[in-house]
Amino acid sequence: MQKLNIAILSYRSAPFGGGQGIYVHDISKALSLIGHQVDVISGPPYPNLDEKVNLIKLPGLDLFQTFSFKDRLNIFIKKKNKRAIDFFEFFSTFFGGFPEMRTFGERAKEFLDKNHHYDIVIDNQSISYGMLKIQKKFPLIEIIHHPITKDYKFELQSNSGFMYRLSRHRWYSFLKMQKRVAPQLMTIVTPSINSLNDIASDFNVSKKNINVINNGLDIDIFIPHKEIERNPFKLITTASADVALKGLDYSLKSLASLVNDFPEISLLIIGKMKKDGHTSRLIDELGIKDKVSFKTDLTKEEIAKEYASSSIAIVSSLYEGFGYPVIEAMSCEVPLIATNVSSIPELVGDYTKLIPAKNTNELSNSIRIIFNDYSHYKNIAVRGRQHIVNNFNWLKITEEYENIISKTINDFHKC
Repeated sequence: MQKLNIAILSYRSAPFGGGQGIYVHDISKALSLIGHQVDVISGPPYPNLDEKVNLIKLPGLDLFQTFSFKDRLNIFIKKKNKRAIDFFEFFSTFFGGFPEMRTFGERAKEFLDKNHHYDIVIDNQSISYGMLKIQKKFPLIEIIHHPITKDYKFELQSNSGFMYRLSRHRWYSFLKMQKRVAPQLMTIVTPSINSLNDIASDFNVSKKNINVINNGLDIDIFIPHKEIERNPFKLITTASADVALKGLDYSLKSLASLVNDFPEISLLIIGKMKKDGHTSRLIDELGIKDKVSFKTDLTKEEIAKEYASSSIAIVSSLYEGFGYPVIEAMSCEVPLIATNVSSIPELVGDYTKLIPAKNTNELSNSIRIIFNDYSHYKNIAVRGRQHIVNNFNWLKITEEYENIISKTINDFHKC
């Protein structure tokens, strides 16, 4: 394949929070390593990128760096040469919305109007009106990890309070835009068959426009680290506290039920706890404050070492478009318990103990079983790493991306 100029768009790319920044880092690095010139055009927060990848900053107001109205107002007032899009971003945020996808899409369109040298544009899940305009001028691939309708659904299920539901309705108002835009996108890539079906259903997209390419993993970073001694009663999970989708409540309740039988048990959560939030209150109610710890802003290498010192990894999610923590834990040869939902069974094969979602008893029993027969489940975990190496290495994934890039460019020029 000839070497291409590739633009990867990302409305926000936090390097440590969630999977967006991780995906942008990994896909840009993988494409650059095989010789393509890759520019990542990102809104704040900006990603950490490989040295071969060029970062082009496309700043908006970045109002979500703070939740203080006074600070947000100061940011808006100090913005020079304000335009209509800045007023929209400020007032939409003021009234509880999340406008970054839409405003980034407009700024990206304006940038590409002045920079015509890209052979293809890859957008990381803004699904914004700007992408429809870009699609008319450039071959475009839209990445949709999963439809955010699922996040909205599970958040509403987690709290029936009127004001909470009203605030969630306002926050997720961008879904109206995404439901209008998605059916008009010519090429969509998603990381699992489950996400393909959900995108087709929730966004009314033709399945012929959706292509499944798994996300890759850096299998040379997520390694077993056999020189690190495992804590025999340390559990580990990755979860954004107070995000209902991740099902953290069930891991915490399970931990509480096991403390008497396993006094040395502990749970490390890779994520950040919201002060005085739901998770903080639940930990206090369960009386397990001394058994739970949080770590955040860890590098991939640091996360791999935390897995290496843990005895069991838990993914208690209610939904995963593609579960990075699942394949990370497996690549580190940690016995894994995961919920039997959405994309997870696709990823894990026969190398994980699958349980129903929202079932504290099943989770507790599974932890007991693994503790009591650890060598057996450790052997399964060793085979599980080979499964990850065979199926989620970036060499294989990049080849699949090159195929869909080539097809998208050819289809665009035929039109």
